[in-house]
Amino acid sequence: MTDKSLYKRLGRTYRIAAAVDFLVERLFKNEIINQNPAVEDFHKKRGYKTSYKVLVTTWSIEKTGGPKCYHGRDTLEAHKNLNISGDHFDVVGQIVFETLDEVGYPAAERDEFLGLLV
Repeated sequence: MTDKSLYKRLGRTYRIAAAVDFLVERLFKNEIINQNPAVEDFHKKRGYKTSYKVLVTTWSIEKTGGPKCYHGRDTLEAHKNLNISGDHFDVVGQIVFETLDEVGYPAAERDEFLGLLV
């Protein structure tokens, strides 16, 4: 195992932001996730996609060992009113996995990042 943080191994801020951009586009278009009316409503609100990208990017930076920059709520608190089922959480996890794979992250880094979502 390397002594470099996951943040550094993921390519730091710009590479993480690029991956999150791709990820959020996929999440907002996913038909299964949007079957949840609360999630669909969130996805349709003007400007929310851009703000969500900022939150996911800064959360990812901070959780992977980068600079402290996330100013959002605790993730459980932030999602509690969305009534996300276990099945929908699994779909999100699969989309995260596929996105990290498609943008070229090695399996070790991808798996380590996925471990942060639990």
